[in-house]
Amino acid sequence: MKVLEFPLVRITLGFLLGILTAFYFSPNPNLVFGLLFVFSTVLILLFFGTKKSQNTPFYFGILAYSISFLIGISSLIIQTNSLEKSNYSSDNSVFEKEVSITLIIREKLKNTNYNQRYIALVQTIDNKNYSGRILVSIPKKNIPNPIETGTILRIQGTLVKNKKPDNPNQFDYGNYLKQKQIYAQLYANSGNIERSLEPQKDIWYYTAKITTRITHNLEKSDFNKTALAVATALILGQRQDIAPEIVQDYQYAGAVHILSVSGLHVGFIFLFLNFVLKPIPNTRKGSFIKLTILLTSLLFFALLAGLSPSIVRSVVMFSFVAIGLHLRRSVNIYHTLLVSMMLILLFQAYFLFDVGFQLSYLAVFFIVWFQPILSKLWEPKNKILKYSWDILTVSFAAQIGTLPLSLYYFHQFPGLFFITNLAVIPLVSIIMFIGIVVMAFAAFGFTALWLNKPLEWSIILLNKIINTIASFEQFIIKDIPFNFSLLTSSYVLIIALIIWFKKPYFNRLLLVLISIITFQLALLLTHWQTQNQEEWIVFNVKRNTLIAQRHGNEVSLYSNDSVARKSKMLNSYLVANFSQIKNQKPLQHTAYFKENKILILDSMGIFPKNIKPDIVVLTQSPKINIDRMLLEIKPKIVIADGSNYKYIVKQWAASCKKQKIPFHATAEKGFYKLN
Repeated sequence: MKVLEFPLVRITLGFLLGILTAFYFSPNPNLVFGLLFVFSTVLILLFFGTKKSQNTPFYFGILAYSISFLIGISSLIIQTNSLEKSNYSSDNSVFEKEVSITLIIREKLKNTNYNQRYIALVQTIDNKNYSGRILVSIPKKNIPNPIETGTILRIQGTLVKNKKPDNPNQFDYGNYLKQKQIYAQLYANSGNIERSLEPQKDIWYYTAKITTRITHNLEKSDFNKTALAVATALILGQRQDIAPEIVQDYQYAGAVHILSVSGLHVGFIFLFLNFVLKPIPNTRKGSFIKLTILLTSLLFFALLAGLSPSIVRSVVMFSFVAIGLHLRRSVNIYHTLLVSMMLILLFQAYFLFDVGFQLSYLAVFFIVWFQPILSKLWEPKNKILKYSWDILTVSFAAQIGTLPLSLYYFHQFPGLFFITNLAVIPLVSIIMFIGIVVMAFAAFGFTALWLNKPLEWSIILLNKIINTIASFEQFIIKDIPFNFSLLTSSYVLIIALIIWFKKPYFNRLLLVLISIITFQLALLLTHWQTQNQEEWIVFNVKRNTLIAQRHGNEVSLYSNDSVARKSKMLNSYLVANFSQIKNQKPLQHTAYFKENKILILDSMGIFPKNIKPDIVVLTQSPKINIDRMLLEIKPKIVIADGSNYKYIVKQWAASCKKQKIPFHATAEKGFYKLN
């Protein structure tokens, strides 16, 4: 692939490898900065001092790639807020107790049934200066109306560190927050919230004001609430008010990307602005005016959309395209992608770990690389057919490029994605054009019925189409097991196939065959690893008990709850481990796993005196004298699952600590596993 021959590609790969190294291995910052200084100095000396040497290009290249690698590491280190001394995460004394926190509301999130949720910037904790981002949950009964961005609050509450998942193979929400530089959550106490009279007026405050004003004005004009929620998601990137069932329909139809403002939306805006600015003459002055308006408009749109990774990537990329057009130069799209990626990650290195960011870049790359190959397979002369064929090829190229990553993260595949895109993309383009005009007028308080209704009806039609496609659930393939080795080997296979498809030479066919064997080996390795695994797990389930024993890909459940096997938590475990439920049995008082004898005590608390178990599992708050039991049977460890009362669990923990017996409460530490 010729694109790999570009020096910028190798520099970008070195930069990305540096970010990954810093994230997974946490190298010493002093060593990294020292090496970066030394290598940069040597590079400068080499550049100015040995220009005539024949070996200079080789050494110069090695140093350049090494420096890009070190810059990647440095970028992530510098942007890791937890390494700052002022960050609240570095002081353990502020956690797990009631504290007084002063903070500034930065971003509104989707509410839960009982709480409003926000991302906020910490100012002080117990009157001491701190910094950092936190997730704030405020009871709706205290403050029923949404809080404006920029509002300064003083809250009495408990700061809780991000937890690991309570059960195996669940979505790691704590790690997700960590990647967004959020290391704790604040749970506000009832009646202890003070609000300042004057908010902090920065760029976030004013952009949020404009968004709120647009939404409020459209609400007053009797705009359909469901359609308005989708409209603000499509155009402003605000997804907080979309109903879960609407999101599910878009997921099942393979169109959830439409609800996240990305390159598709920015591309429509770019084309719309070019169309509006067409009357301006292409003189030197006119071209500069066009460029200024384009860049300003794109920047303003990015701010309105909350500077999400996908919108930042798209705005930066189209900004480079606009600059290239202004300079009358052909824009190499690969260079545009790489430069925009490096520029974004240089200032926001953690974007690399954002799923939307990864999917966006892969989709654009495969559209640019693979779609032209597909479009040459058929070149219809009819304009409607050509337009439809272009939509299909773009959709197919993007879907092929993102399929392995989508399976890895979401474990499902929407079989009717091509029909969805063919039906939806023309309508979305109309919605974007009308929506931009409607939102712009709404920002100034103008909400004419003749202007709003076409947008409202278009979105209602869009939702209807999506709902109809999503109703064919038989075409939605769910719960597809897919691990990292399958992810990497599948991309090797896809890339090899496209390279061969582009120019079907024998050596490229050989590469395809090798990649097929590699994918098969990944499947065999996964199967072998699964078949040779055994584990016994106590899950953390509120007010219930669930124990699983897995041998290879067969799982035996032990629970008195007949619906336990249908839980999402258990389904995540089965999919991740390529397993299925063999049988379900009621809880038994004893169990054996390898060399461990396990005693399970339920609410009756009855156990034989002569039993000597290695492990004791306490369920359903058994009525026992814990101290006497521990003295009699002397287990190696005591486990309390989520079905027990919290106050009893605390008593058990104290008794075990007193007798120096390890104690594991799943409500506090998550699931317990033997393997």
